[in-house]
Amino acid sequence: MKVIFLQDVKGQGKKGQVKEVSDGYASNFLLPKGLVRPATDGNMKVLQNQAAAEDRRKQEEKEEAQALAKKLEATAIELKAKAGEGGRLFGAITSKQIGEALSKQGLKIDKRKIELDEPIRHLGVTQMTVKLHPEVKATLKVQVTEE
Repeated sequence: MKVIFLQDVKGQGKKGQVKEVSDGYASNFLLPKGLVRPATDGNMKVLQNQAAAEDRRKQEEKEEAQALAKKLEATAIELKAKAGEGGRLFGAITSKQIGEALSKQGLKIDKRKIELDEPIRHLGVTQMTVKLHPEVKATLKVQVTEE
């Protein structure tokens, strides 16, 4: 029996996959639990429409991320911190502080998307990468000045 998987089934198939399984397995286990749907013409068209809608949604997310990346690259964040001799900071600037500064400027970005290898510990301009989408990255300039 040919079926369309509605959920991942370990050892059998992944969600959205069309696969041939034995009649007994499908009718006694998969169908009663709602894990699969028979692969009729109507169900195949529904699956194709869902896949097309998912592709459109992913494309829209990517375009939004690219627009946000352009805004980020045109933006420079200025943070103030106390510093000692030689421009070393007392403490450090973390991705959380950078995220809060971005939200004050109206750009809502999660601190986990800011790729900061280690906290900023010196005065000056630092460039960092912000991962907005699996395929879209932006460069953000952060200027740390003395308080």
